[in-house]
Amino acid sequence: MVFERLRQMIKKEFIQVFRNPKMKAIILVMPLIQSMVFGYAVTTDVKEVDIAIYDQAETPESRDLVDRFIHSGYFSVKEIIKNEREINELIDNGKVATVVRIPPDFSGAVKSDAIAPVQIIVDGTDSNTASVVLNYASSIIKNNAIELLQKQTGGIGKKTGEVNLQTRAWFNENLVSRDFYVPGVIAIIVMLVTLLLTSMSVVREKEIGTMEQIVVTPITSAEFILGKTMPSIFIGFLNMIFVALISVFWFDIPVRGNIFTLFVANAFFLMTTIGIGLVISTISDTQQQAMMSTFFFYFPAVLLSGFMFPIANMPDIVQFLTYFNPLRYFLVIIRGIFLKGVGVVILWPQILALFILGNLVLALAVKRFRKTIA
Repeated sequence: MVFERLRQMIKKEFIQVFRNPKMKAIILVMPLIQSMVFGYAVTTDVKEVDIAIYDQAETPESRDLVDRFIHSGYFSVKEIIKNEREINELIDNGKVATVVRIPPDFSGAVKSDAIAPVQIIVDGTDSNTASVVLNYASSIIKNNAIELLQKQTGGIGKKTGEVNLQTRAWFNENLVSRDFYVPGVIAIIVMLVTLLLTSMSVVREKEIGTMEQIVVTPITSAEFILGKTMPSIFIGFLNMIFVALISVFWFDIPVRGNIFTLFVANAFFLMTTIGIGLVISTISDTQQQAMMSTFFFYFPAVLLSGFMFPIANMPDIVQFLTYFNPLRYFLVIIRGIFLKGVGVVILWPQILALFILGNLVLALAVKRFRKTIA
């Protein structure tokens, strides 16, 4: 009889979830949209930056430098400036993000071994993009200066005192931001969907007046909670698998670690999200309150998880608060499995933290739960 009551409870929950068109869209469509948005639209890669060239020298040396900017792959020349006034106009109107200004005496300074200044004017509104653009421009100018020096010394500079720097990025070899963001979508989708489902599950019974019917049935509190959470657990795993398949087969992001570790970590993560959702459900009187409370918790959790902003750059007090955020630990696990190929030996602190948080939150949810209509 226990299994039959539980089966009927789970069946009822699935019916309630999938007969709501909005909830079906959240469960089935949102993971796909989020994956595509973070895969194609959300990127920190800086390419094809619109620039303007103000070449006051107009000599072979200056044209060679301009040519380097054009063929670098990072810049797209949109304007050729003829006077100083155009610089402010282009930057203020947002037509270009950078202006490369080569002074009239550039070639003379180069030939006389004097300092040959080149001015890079960058729109600093977006500080991250501006810093990356400055690094790209500095690298191009530096390489150009090295070649000019080698030509003037007949290649001697290549043999005396040259430092040949070779860099190698591990795990994300091409430094593609998509490989960093898309696996993280698994965590934010699983959290959002399970929070919404569980936070509105108990309060729905109060709001539509079916709690009285449940109270008079032989179902126990444990069976009631299991029946409410099992559909969320199933959908949480389904979303994880769906986004993981998109990451691997659509965006060609490798899974270098053990997929079984990902399933175990996802189970512990679901303990925390479902527990939080149940707590929200028990303190809310309407589904609208439950939804507002869910988003009140969800958005700070995402911002303080390291998904978009490095935790190390946050103030100390905020960094301390992130230790209570389950999303922080799950993101480390996902990126470790996808990109680094590490396993339990490395990720056990994060897995243990999820297990402890999940048990604490579930214990709080069960304690708060009362099978009453009040």
